[in-house]
Amino acid sequence: MSLQLIIVAIVGIALSGVVGILLGKSVKCKQALTTIIVLISSVLGLVGAFIGLFSEATSFKFFYWPTIGGALIGLDELSAFFLIPVFLIGGLGAIYGMGYWKLSEHIYSSQKLQLFWGFLVAGMGLLLIGRHVFSFLMGWELMAISAFILVMTEDEEAECRKSGLVYLIATHISTLTLFGFFALWHYATGSFVFQPIGEGILQPGMLNALFFLALIGFGLKAGMMPLHFWLPGAHASAPSHVSAILSGVMLKMGIYGLIRVGLLLPTPPSLWGTIILTVGSISGLLGVVFAIAQHDIKKLLAYHSVENIGIILIGLGIAFLGRTYNQPEWVALGMAGCLLHVWNHSLFKSLLFFGAGSVLHSTGKRNLDIMGGLGKKMPVTALFFLIGAIAISGIPPLNGFVSELFIYIGLIRPTALGDPHAIGLAMTAPVLAMIGALAAACFVKVYSAVFLGSERSEDIKPVHESPKTMLIPMAILAALCVAIGVFPQYVTFILESIIHQKILLNIIPLKIYSFFSLGFVISIVVLYIWMKFRPKKPKEALTWDCGYAKPTSRMQYTATSFGNGFAIMFEWILHSKVHKTKLNDVMPGQVTFESHVNELVLDRFLKPFFRKTQTAFSWFGRFQQGASQNYILYILIAVLFLMAMLVPYNEWFLPFIKN
Repeated sequence: MSLQLIIVAIVGIALSGVVGILLGKSVKCKQALTTIIVLISSVLGLVGAFIGLFSEATSFKFFYWPTIGGALIGLDELSAFFLIPVFLIGGLGAIYGMGYWKLSEHIYSSQKLQLFWGFLVAGMGLLLIGRHVFSFLMGWELMAISAFILVMTEDEEAECRKSGLVYLIATHISTLTLFGFFALWHYATGSFVFQPIGEGILQPGMLNALFFLALIGFGLKAGMMPLHFWLPGAHASAPSHVSAILSGVMLKMGIYGLIRVGLLLPTPPSLWGTIILTVGSISGLLGVVFAIAQHDIKKLLAYHSVENIGIILIGLGIAFLGRTYNQPEWVALGMAGCLLHVWNHSLFKSLLFFGAGSVLHSTGKRNLDIMGGLGKKMPVTALFFLIGAIAISGIPPLNGFVSELFIYIGLIRPTALGDPHAIGLAMTAPVLAMIGALAAACFVKVYSAVFLGSERSEDIKPVHESPKTMLIPMAILAALCVAIGVFPQYVTFILESIIHQKILLNIIPLKIYSFFSLGFVISIVVLYIWMKFRPKKPKEALTWDCGYAKPTSRMQYTATSFGNGFAIMFEWILHSKVHKTKLNDVMPGQVTFESHVNELVLDRFLKPFFRKTQTAFSWFGRFQQGASQNYILYILIAVLFLMAMLVPYNEWFLPFIKN
């Protein structure tokens, strides 16, 4: 029953945009009808996924094809786990889009957005239930192309077109790499069906080739460093609710692929886990470092996606090493942290992108340096963004802390127990601690620059709170962040059913943690109510106070100045480009300061490489003269060359050679 519900949900969401275009004459009717179909389908999908979490694995071949063999689609606990954020964010994002991207204001692009929003969600759902290369790649490519068109929603903007092109190139490199992986898979196993490979069947060279192809193909989609180069531009250029589903959900399809392949392959060598652990540490640390240096709120959140993918990979690396050394506790803690952070990141990152979209919808700006004081005029958005900021920083009692706690214990506990193989894990723990500290500093910068203080620029249009269609999805995500953080033991039951080990609650006293977390949340609520309704005393201010009795916006830190200290610490990797006015006079006039950080891989390596390649082969342009007769001549030369290759020269000259 669960698989049938999910199939109905996928089909319904895929057709939602089509129905919205074909039916309904009024503008409101079209968008509302599409959203209702997506919402109903998402609810059906969530019901099917939750049933699948606690049911036996099922499979189904929905049409006959003699050469396929085996099931085309299927559902197990892992697929059901990843389907939940797909349908959750797919449904909430559709509601959010009604207020953020109204059809009445964006007649052409809104219809295109709704159509490919449904295709994106349906593609992710199909690849998650795919049990054959055919069904998996069909969902994968539907997801990839839909995401490209969604990134290009505002295709009249040059920056949007550039970001879309980079994403399109990256996603097709990922797909081509997976083609190589599945071709090698068929060569090694004789089948295109996803089924476990027994021990000793494949040679180590073949296993390593499969692993590295999977790591590159799925790692590109996940956005792990240094394969993340497409991610900041794509997430910044897309509409905010599209950025939310790309970051919160689509990146996890790469993580799903790595986990699925890891479960199908035999016991991994220690090299695999070490590589995943190292890549995760680099992604997490450099992701948050580059986030601190950003001025664009959406690009900043995009780099935090790289950071959190790194945290997820650290957990996965622990699980891989646990399989290598036959340590069930490592596997349980690593997979629990990895999987729970998949859920948590989909919640708080979608919440943060929704919050950033709310700010953009109200102010029309994304530059942190010109914002300020929005919390007074957008209190609900400010509250929800604060919850997301605390959650992504890994601070209790919210959900981000719980998943990172599993990973911390997975890194530290083996060393504490004296395991000789745990040295690498212990060395990763300080890196994870640094990631958390820098993330907290970054969101102190973001929240204070956007919502606290006073307005910094008169260029911002009159600020207003967002409509309810945007606030309701944010409220649901914020409530889930709090619920998982306060009651993690209930989510732990789901994790234990997936990893098939019931040892997590024995290792971590989550019930005691839940008791203190609940008490803390209640205390915060009581304190807020008391401060809200307490008798207010008249404010007092000094007559002179050295001029600070009435501060102006120029007396407060900007986002750039706040993060400058951290940027200096990591200047060896950031290489900031600073433009500022030279101070020559004793009483200088207007002074300007601007800093910019180029993307690590795209701007510093890929673009210069392709520019040099274009220059090196510029001589070839003389053959492209636009003359049809020249092109006919080229074709004739090519045909003559190919015909010449068919001539049996060896038979002609063999008698002469023998003589």
